[in-house]
Amino acid sequence: MDETRQSPEQILKQIEKEEQSLNRGHLKIFFGYAAGVGKTYAMLKAAHSAKRRGVDVVAGYIEPHARPQTSALVNGLECLPNLVSEYNGITLSEFNLDAALARHPQLILVDELAHTNAPVCRHTKRYQDIEELLNAGIDVYTTVNVQHIESLNDTVASITGIMVHERILDSVFDNAGQVELVDIEPQELIERLQAGKVYNPTQAERAIENFFTVENLTALREIALRRCADRVNLLTEAVRIKSHSDYHTDEHILVCLSSSPSNPKIIRTAARMANAFKGAFTALFVETPDYQVMSEEDVKRLRSNMRLAEQLGAKIETVYGEDVPFQIAEFARLSGVSKIVIGRSAATRRSIFSKPTLTDKLIASTPNLNVHIIPDTEGKSVAYRVKKARKKNEIVFSVSDLLKSVAILILSSCIGMLFRYLGFAEANIITVYVLGVLVTSVVTRHRIYSLISSIVSILVFNFFFTEPHFTLQAYDQGYPVTFLIMFLAALLTSSLAVKLKNHAKQAAQAAYRTKVLFDTNQLLQQAKGKNEIVSATANQLIKLLGKDIVFYLSENETLSEPHIFTVSGDKTDEEITGINEKAVAEWVLKNNKHAGATTETLSSAKCLCLAVRVNSRVYGVVGIYIGNEPLDSFEKSILLSILGECALSLENEKNAREKEEAAILAKNEQLRANLLRAISHDLRTPLTSISGNASNLISNGNSFDEATKNQLYTDIYDDSMWLINLVENLLSVARIEEGRLNLNITEDLVDDVITEALHHVNRKSVEHHITVRHKEDYLLAKMDAKLMVQVIINIVDNAIKYTPKGSNILIKTWKQEDKAVITIADDGDGIPDDMKERVFDMFYSGANKIADSRRSLGMGLSLCRSIVNAHGGKITVSDNTPHGTVFTVTLPAGEVEIHE
Repeated sequence: MDETRQSPEQILKQIEKEEQSLNRGHLKIFFGYAAGVGKTYAMLKAAHSAKRRGVDVVAGYIEPHARPQTSALVNGLECLPNLVSEYNGITLSEFNLDAALARHPQLILVDELAHTNAPVCRHTKRYQDIEELLNAGIDVYTTVNVQHIESLNDTVASITGIMVHERILDSVFDNAGQVELVDIEPQELIERLQAGKVYNPTQAERAIENFFTVENLTALREIALRRCADRVNLLTEAVRIKSHSDYHTDEHILVCLSSSPSNPKIIRTAARMANAFKGAFTALFVETPDYQVMSEEDVKRLRSNMRLAEQLGAKIETVYGEDVPFQIAEFARLSGVSKIVIGRSAATRRSIFSKPTLTDKLIASTPNLNVHIIPDTEGKSVAYRVKKARKKNEIVFSVSDLLKSVAILILSSCIGMLFRYLGFAEANIITVYVLGVLVTSVVTRHRIYSLISSIVSILVFNFFFTEPHFTLQAYDQGYPVTFLIMFLAALLTSSLAVKLKNHAKQAAQAAYRTKVLFDTNQLLQQAKGKNEIVSATANQLIKLLGKDIVFYLSENETLSEPHIFTVSGDKTDEEITGINEKAVAEWVLKNNKHAGATTETLSSAKCLCLAVRVNSRVYGVVGIYIGNEPLDSFEKSILLSILGECALSLENEKNAREKEEAAILAKNEQLRANLLRAISHDLRTPLTSISGNASNLISNGNSFDEATKNQLYTDIYDDSMWLINLVENLLSVARIEEGRLNLNITEDLVDDVITEALHHVNRKSVEHHITVRHKEDYLLAKMDAKLMVQVIINIVDNAIKYTPKGSNILIKTWKQEDKAVITIADDGDGIPDDMKERVFDMFYSGANKIADSRRSLGMGLSLCRSIVNAHGGKITVSDNTPHGTVFTVTLPAGEVEIHE
């Protein structure tokens, strides 16, 4: 068996991916190692070449250069007007994305891929603008230098001494359709610079001194060449995977996240390793109690580092615990990590008595893993700031905590007095004070109170329970040691209690969030219909986040009316679903990406909008009113899981609805097939009889006597009436199946309906004895008289067809409570018990033979049941005594009004 053969799901995904790539624009990057190598010039020349081939080319944005040769190439190209805005008194000109989308050329030129947009723009970065152009099916030419690639930022900075802030994701570069390296010799670039072809003389002189040295340019050129080679390797691997060659990697790179300013360097190094080893990439953050006292600056930096890791392709994970090395080691063991990348935070030990560093502990905890240590010079200062902030947080005055501490101390002293009165040893009294400190650490919120309680407990014990009493002196030489042990025991137990309390709080928080996820799964499984799925999802998100939620369902690739779920009701619908907020949701629906608050796209919105999606299919958009408070990584992970469950439920609901519609369609098709099959047989006999009798009358009418003619006329009439009744039944069945059976309910006399029906029954009724009996003189029923006439006709015709000549047919009516009852009984052979349940089924005619040799379509009784049920009544069949069949119809009875 061929183990490399793809499954149907893989083939379908590949087909969908290929279809998407066909509809998506192609990106070509003109790549250089420094400014002035000729990237924009090469891009403009390529644009003119494409224009000569008949391509619709537009210059979307060309960075204004003081280079005559480059500026001259702009002539002859259609240029879009720039988006001009004012920011802090400065006039800014930006690429006009909306104008480009409205113009929709085949090819557009957008210079400076790594540029950061002005706040007025939709996206924070220009590469995001280009991504939207590509999704719209527009080809793009753009330019970028090697120092702007995210993973190479630290390497370039170490060479040039300049940290570049405008950067692009490596995935943007790697996923480009084409990358053309624009390369010249470093010495030639310096000569161009000296000739004033790159910068003006003042800038050129400063650049040559600081940046444009032969050594720097040579190193940058080497990095650019290597990066292009890496991209070629990636393309080769992609082709090999696509051709189903054997390819497997067990490498799993884990990078540790922190709020250190040098952590981005560590993340980029890990990302390069993951790309080089073609392995999985995970970023882990261990949340400790110190996280609660981190400064706002450190929290902001940590979130920025998490976002960077996510942009570089890492999967963000969060674990809780105070022992950071143990948590990292356990996660690595359970997740199959092969390499750990961590920063070196004060990695040296000054003496053998120094406390082991985090790096030392991690290496000891993971003897079978490769731990890559990257210099982290800022780690110590960050740890110091956290420690300082924690101490500051501990020294918080709280009246309630102070009163609790004093009350526990007084209670401990009272119990100590009681123990001394009862003659207990001092060790028991010491235990009481240790217990008091432990209780203080549990009931107070800040650790400082348990520390103070430890010290005060020693002083109180010395004052009340040591000789001499009521002084702070002690005669016994062993008391200092007792005090020390008492203090250490109290301090140790209080510290452990505080840690346990923090761990319990973290565990409860994690358990609650996990429970929300599990409950969501169960609720969505029980939900029926879109509205219940939306309601269940939104309520679970409110439980998780405690924030207002707005849910837009997607219908025919447009947003439906929003479903709003608020926590406190203090916000108006306009705040949550205003024009700007809905515009963000529509953008998310169209582009299948996150946008809004705390993102780099339409960040001025108050809501964070996320797509409810399964792969590329978007079933809705969820808006979370978060303002400027970003979600932490664990909350976001649970949030995405809930939205994933919601999307699967909506997909299952859609599939079930389509399956039901397909079943109905199949049933209707089967009905049509049965009708055509039945009609093809059943219409042939009466039509042949009518045409034959008519032909005989036309050809031999004069040779027939009057009796023969009358018989022929009667046969033609009977056959015609049979066809008319058949057509009426067919039309009624069609209306019922299409849901177009409109009832005209009135209160009519049952006697009149039966009389009208008997006027239209089969002419063979003269061969039977039909009797009508009414127990009520005036019996009214709520019904559509025309349809009920058809019901009576069908039942009586059925009795005439299936009973021998001379049989009796008895129709009786009476009122039973609030129902009008009609029975039609015959004394024929009856219906076997095994057929009674099927006589009302469509196209069922039983095994009876019909005397006139016409087959029955088996629609009459089925039609009767549909009509009676539509009236809110009931039709049943039973045996007659001593033999025969009884059909019973019940309808809602009407009230007889008596006028005096």
